[in-house]
Amino acid sequence: MRVVAIHIAPGRRIPVRSVNSVVAEEGKGLVGDRYHGTTYRHVTIQSRELVHLAAKELGRDFDVGATRRNITVDSGDIPTKLGTPIRIGEAELHVVRIMPPCRLLDDDIGRGAMDALQGRGGSVCRVMGSGIIRVGDPVEIG
Repeated sequence: MRVVAIHIAPGRRIPVRSVNSVVAEEGKGLVGDRYHGTTYRHVTIQSRELVHLAAKELGRDFDVGATRRNITVDSGDIPTKLGTPIRIGEAELHVVRIMPPCRLLDDDIGRGAMDALQGRGGSVCRVMGSGIIRVGDPVEIG
């Protein structure tokens, strides 16, 4: 499993910006992202493979950034069990909870997007160890 995309947004409803790398700060989140400094929701992770399945179900392609998740990995299931450790590049994360798709996706991607992404929305993680996350970095679970 490898990182294929990183997206951050400085505020709510502001378009996400694709970046090649981001600093993950322990106990704070991703520098430059709207959730930096929050208590638990530091980083969201999704699988490109599962997003593409949702796009196929919808009958139209869309960019992985349209889901507003921070980190997109190339393939596989994203762990959802509380406390599961995930190492991405130099950073260590722990799963906090599943990240269900939001109703706003129907506005941004198109009608039916929220339903197509059910069970494919990825997870919310907390940064437990600081480091840089880069596109191309390996992802280790467990």
